[in-house]
Amino acid sequence: MSEIEIEREGHVAILWLNRPDRLNAVNEAMTKAMRAALTEIEQDGSLRALVLAGRGRVFCAGMDLAAFAAGERPGLLDPDRFAGFANAQRSKPVIAAVQGAALAGGFEIVLACDMVVAAEGTKFGLPEVKRGLFPAGGGTIRLPRRIPPVLANEMLLTGEPIEASRAHALGLVNRVVPADDLVGTALDLARRIAENAPLAVRSALALARDAGATAEAELWAANDALWRRVDTSDDALEGARAFAEKRAPVWKGR
Repeated sequence: MSEIEIEREGHVAILWLNRPDRLNAVNEAMTKAMRAALTEIEQDGSLRALVLAGRGRVFCAGMDLAAFAAGERPGLLDPDRFAGFANAQRSKPVIAAVQGAALAGGFEIVLACDMVVAAEGTKFGLPEVKRGLFPAGGGTIRLPRRIPPVLANEMLLTGEPIEASRAHALGLVNRVVPADDLVGTALDLARRIAENAPLAVRSALALARDAGATAEAELWAANDALWRRVDTSDDALEGARAFAEKRAPVWKGR
């Protein structure tokens, strides 16, 4: 079974996160598969838009903490960042179709997409601080640029999630739909984009992305310096162990 699957619907591709038994949590194998899939889609001139979806009841629960505890770091400090997606160089628009929950790195994947369709009741959150980590896949960079900083700080520092209706009100989500309509709605939006002139779409998207990413390179550098410190901390390992052992963590502050 491949961790990433590609389906084609005319000029639109559906990219499936395919670890439903692990709530689509990201490990190194999924990251490698994601890079290969994105390269394939980018090089396919017939594909003009992409829907990113997750198999099973949850879009993505973030980084696989069991793999993290075993030493895996799924692309966090690589140029394309978390899951091989969070900072990947892409010229084609990506629409996230999100159900159940997009948490931690899963929400960071959503924040890297160009548009978002969510199923009713979906939860979005960055709970990394509850596990001795911080959102190093772009969450601390992108969320304060998308919503008022005081609200971003609340999500980042409490680790508590918000529901799709709140995310929509804050401008994080384009549409909230019944779960049965989720992928169909995202596909309809992608098809409408794919009907337009490909070069014009790519040009407009490139400029729009640049408009919201001024000085982002400097922020990524600061992000990496902080991550290297947190990654090797006692608290980071304790957070992963406590999660696996289903107990409350005991923090040491180092």
